[in-house]
Amino acid sequence: MTSSFSNLSLAEPLARAVAEMGYESMTPIQAQAIPVVLTGQDVMGAAQTGTGKTAAFSLPLLQRLLKHESSSTSPARHPVRALVLLPTRELADQVAQQIALYAKYTKLRSTVVFGGMDMKPQTIELKKGVEVLVATPGRLLDHIEAKNAVLNQVEYVVLDEADRMLDIGFLPDLQRILSYLPKQRTTLLFSATFSPEIKRLASSYLQNPITIEVARPNETASTVEQRFYSANDDDKRRAIHQVLKTRGIKQAFIFVNSKLGCARLARSLEREGLKTAALHGDKSQDERLKALEAFKSGEVDLLVCTDVAARGLDIKDVPAVFNFDVPFNAEDYVHRIGRTGRAGASGLAVTLVSGSDARLVADIEKLIKKKIDLEAIEYEEDRPRGRINDGRRAWREAGETGDPRDVIPAAVRERNERREPRESREHHRGFRPAVASRDPFFEKPYEPSSADTAPAWEAAAKSPARSSISANIKPKRKVAALFKAVQPETSTQ
Repeated sequence: MTSSFSNLSLAEPLARAVAEMGYESMTPIQAQAIPVVLTGQDVMGAAQTGTGKTAAFSLPLLQRLLKHESSSTSPARHPVRALVLLPTRELADQVAQQIALYAKYTKLRSTVVFGGMDMKPQTIELKKGVEVLVATPGRLLDHIEAKNAVLNQVEYVVLDEADRMLDIGFLPDLQRILSYLPKQRTTLLFSATFSPEIKRLASSYLQNPITIEVARPNETASTVEQRFYSANDDDKRRAIHQVLKTRGIKQAFIFVNSKLGCARLARSLEREGLKTAALHGDKSQDERLKALEAFKSGEVDLLVCTDVAARGLDIKDVPAVFNFDVPFNAEDYVHRIGRTGRAGASGLAVTLVSGSDARLVADIEKLIKKKIDLEAIEYEEDRPRGRINDGRRAWREAGETGDPRDVIPAAVRERNERREPRESREHHRGFRPAVASRDPFFEKPYEPSSADTAPAWEAAAKSPARSSISANIKPKRKVAALFKAVQPETSTQ
């Protein structure tokens, strides 16, 4: 089987575009999938993330669609012939850019539609007519219902990152979309894992597919160094600083489990002097694309993100990935660390594990079938925080054994002797302590009082004289009368 693009029987426009992009040797998934797709057979492919699945299905599709290329400006001459479905906006945009580069010397048109953006520009592009449509399921259904996209002439459909689409909950949308397509078509399904759900999906919509597996499912790339450090939640940011410094890392992905945690961590790292951007689902699509471009161009050093960036994003030469939070789904660990060590390059994957992450780490260990050893991260010596810390440090530097408390008092005394007297420091600062006032009463010796004199509190506590009226009954107040009482008249008879 050929492993060079130059040996493929690609059309001249495609071969020229591939050569300009610097492609020479094919990856395993490309070497196995391209010849099969060129024959028009259904494919069920599995490969490690970052191994070139986009070219594996795009190049043969474009090759087979060249018979439909037309220079006509009429939209009717450019119906949708190939549909590529992806789970996230970023991945859809990336795949669309790759396809546009492959097809730039052909007359085939392509476009991308995804949520988070205004539908009007997308509608204009669709109305012009396109042969290759890249889309996320939700936005594609919007265009179908608005009658902007007609799919009755689709010959090829690609379900990329199918396992992720099922995880997000796109299965009902996928079923609706596939119901609009012709029964006679070529279906290509690519997934990083072959779960039972993926196999059921393939059995429902693929016809006698050719299964291509270039690596054991859920296998991590051998070029990625995986380290697991024990760190509590309060020390995780400190751990990131330490690893970045000791390893000399300039750029890295940092993955967290929640949108709120992503935003908070990005703000904290930014305040600590690191050029940081956040990428999560609550960001607008424009903000997400700007964050990615800033990271690709080197304007941003750290990209703090949720699992929205764990799949398929192809950013070259990213040296490290940090799992600030251990992922809830063990399979997401494989995809996260796949953002580094791409295309044969080496990479570092650091996972920070707290005490409550034991079960999640065990799930990862079971999935990748490797023993995970937690390491204690070594921080640089802290600055002295007080006399006790100074004594303990002196005890360590002296190589003493036994109880450090025996050495601490001597160290403290030595430090105090070196210190400038407090009075001298206060004199230099112009400080004059206030003179405490003295009460002569408290300086007199104790003199017992005469036994014949009753205590003051006892005299005040004497009970009042008894009266016939209860002490709990308040006497009536005497109020001056405003009018004299009228005496009744006496009748005389």
